[in-house]
Amino acid sequence: MDFTVHKYKSLLLSMKNAGYEFQTYNDFIIQPKNKVIILRHDVDLNPENSLCFAEIQAELGIKGVYYFRAVKVSWDDTIIKKISSLGHEIGYHYENITTTNGNLNLAIKDFTKNLELLRKLAPVSTICMHGSPLSKYDNKDLWKTNDYKLLGIIAEPYFDTDFDKVFYLTDTGRTWNSEKFSVRDKVNSSFTQKFTETNEIITAFNQNKLPNQIMFTFHPQRWNNHFIKWFIELFNQNVKNLVKRLLISIRK
Repeated sequence: MDFTVHKYKSLLLSMKNAGYEFQTYNDFIIQPKNKVIILRHDVDLNPENSLCFAEIQAELGIKGVYYFRAVKVSWDDTIIKKISSLGHEIGYHYENITTTNGNLNLAIKDFTKNLELLRKLAPVSTICMHGSPLSKYDNKDLWKTNDYKLLGIIAEPYFDTDFDKVFYLTDTGRTWNSEKFSVRDKVNSSFTQKFTETNEIITAFNQNKLPNQIMFTFHPQRWNNHFIKWFIELFNQNVKNLVKRLLISIRK
């Protein structure tokens, strides 16, 4: 079975055994290490799963970054503070153009309000857009008329990462080969390596066949050891993937 918490831990161990260091996104932006992995987690749903990931990482001496949405299914004060206390970075997973139906004036006010609330729970210096695949709005467009650096934000992955130097892997669509399912979680990159299963990535680490700088994006709600939860997530994601493929074809 792929996309289990056991498999996730095996993946982390393969990274460590291959000699990689780990940085939060904030630390990478400030002073990137040469052989390094950024573990990014988009907390779209089920924040308890993200806490599980954060605790596993802490046991292994690893740090990552966790981006929380400002909605009930993601935002949990206690879990945010707990993950921060474990030494991980907390960031804002913004979707303000979607939630304000395209009103840019309301969107930046909503963004600022949520950022201030999150900063009462933990330091926040980086942000990352939520793809909102069913929405017609691209949340990154908020920065066409605003500047997040004026709000004390030092980086947003889709704007401030050179993906010709940083190899990008994401579990979007509950697969590692996500191009046909991803509406907005896409980057321009010179890297051509493709993977279908987590075991293939583990093998690549074991054989030292991966680039020196890598960013992983995980959606922890997709990873479960409990078979019923695992199967429900598999079923739901397959349905979502069909819808997203339809949306992609319509928007082309």
